[in-house]
Amino acid sequence: MQNMLTIISNALCRITGRNVGAQTVSELLIDLSEYVSLTSPAAPVLAQTERQPPKPPPVSTRAPAAELVSSQTDQLDRPGSRVVVSRSFADFTPQATFDIKKCDVHRLEEGPPVKATLTRDQGLQYYRIMQTVRRMELKADQLYKQKIIRGFCHLYDGQEACAAGIEAAINPSDHLITAYRAHGYTYTRGVAIKEILAELTGRKGGVAKGKGGSMHMYAPHFYGGNGIVGAQVPLGAGIALACQYQGNNQVCVTLYGDGAANQGQLFEAFNMAALWKLPCIFICENNKYGMGTSVERASASTDYYKRGDFIPGLRVDGMDVLCVREATQFAADHCRSGKGPIVMELQTYRYHGHSMSDPGVSYRTREEIQEVRSKSDPISLLKDRMLSNNMAAVEEFKEIDIAIRKEVEEAAQYATSDPEPPLEELCNHIFKNDPPLEVRGTHPWATLKSVS
Repeated sequence: MQNMLTIISNALCRITGRNVGAQTVSELLIDLSEYVSLTSPAAPVLAQTERQPPKPPPVSTRAPAAELVSSQTDQLDRPGSRVVVSRSFADFTPQATFDIKKCDVHRLEEGPPVKATLTRDQGLQYYRIMQTVRRMELKADQLYKQKIIRGFCHLYDGQEACAAGIEAAINPSDHLITAYRAHGYTYTRGVAIKEILAELTGRKGGVAKGKGGSMHMYAPHFYGGNGIVGAQVPLGAGIALACQYQGNNQVCVTLYGDGAANQGQLFEAFNMAALWKLPCIFICENNKYGMGTSVERASASTDYYKRGDFIPGLRVDGMDVLCVREATQFAADHCRSGKGPIVMELQTYRYHGHSMSDPGVSYRTREEIQEVRSKSDPISLLKDRMLSNNMAAVEEFKEIDIAIRKEVEEAAQYATSDPEPPLEELCNHIFKNDPPLEVRGTHPWATLKSVS
């Protein structure tokens, strides 16, 4: 027994960096109570708690330290007990404040704050969201190369901080409309991974019944997914007009890419939104390339946040989820206060090509992509912040990664085994109609019913 205590003491000395010379089990636990928790076969609930820590209870409900040590000693004295080294919630920093990049402003006296407060729970939530989107997109890439997903497919990996940060700053009742790179926003707006992947594979269980595909996914307060370049921007202004008309204090986030920023319909929408002071946040996701053309070759002015001219604007670090969150909160407050629309430019980067038909390396180098991955990856940036400020453990991130991989794999299994929609449902949901409409089929003598 003494040899065993010596071995455990030496091991814990190396792990904790503390000088421990316990001679008995009780001394060992007392010296290292803040670093050691115990499990045994008789306490399966506690073992489960260690794998997935719950929210910490209020301080007033926690047992005194002496009682905790006594309870742990009693557990260790039972036959078959074992010592498991873990960290309690008291070990982690519950909240930290970070310096973030200052936003460039246009027609604004002041911009968003240059410091952002992050709680431990928020950090883990943002990490989980971004990592889920990343894994989902990598799985879509795999399924496309296996020819299970067909047609258009525009992946979002690299830009996850935009979707996560925007969603963290608005309300579920607010509205969002985007272009065809829509998988990430479909997820953040509440659609399950399996419904997104099933839509990509054209299955009945997809979010749009397998008939929308990559560019046409929808959810409550989420209007897609639009395949025509820039066409969603006037629609977003119309949604904002509805919010103003109904007086519900909601805003509409209207997203478009740098490739759509030169479309004439954007400026028409800007003009009407400014005239009527619509609560619309126009957001340009500038990922540096419109299809295969760099922004410098496509735009006489790459200051997209100034494109509204008479509309205030912000240029934001779109690779930092905290920068995006703070800027979007600032923009939403601006709109809700009745000041009218605002334009945001999120400087971000996509790792894949424009679509799956684009290898993405004919107009940029592999070294450029790797440099962004190594220096500016949004997931790594958040993870490093939390680890360096003792807000989480490496093992905790690994557990989250494993759980996400499992969930995405299960979703992929569903997306490849779910049946395709039957022919008789082909024309359903074309219109919201009652009674059903007759729709002409592939030749004049064939008709199908449209049921909604």
